[in-house]
Amino acid sequence: MSAPQGPEAEPPAVEVDARGLRCPLPVIRLAGAARTAADRTVIVVLATDPAARYDIPAWCRMRGCELIEVQEMPAVREAAAVSDPADPVPNGPDTAGAASADPAYLRFVVLVRP
Repeated sequence: MSAPQGPEAEPPAVEVDARGLRCPLPVIRLAGAARTAADRTVIVVLATDPAARYDIPAWCRMRGCELIEVQEMPAVREAAAVSDPADPVPNGPDTAGAASADPAYLRFVVLVRP
């Protein structure tokens, strides 16, 4: 006798790293990942292009996918650059505001629907 099976396992999340790519490539990469993904797959898109903030939600609406989350990810500075006393520029007052003005990238979480 076989053991009773639990609920179906969710498909694993797929990551689309579109950082550094300009419009329309982040959406094209998302569409390609969604085309081959099973229903209920979660796709995480990382994008630096400012247009992705509008393009990815629009793509989700047109394709019937659910945009679960949009997150602004902060810039991560290298520890060596921050702690180097010989180079005062990374710790200067001009760079502190610049890092917080725009996110380093955006993280979109998309649920693929049939």
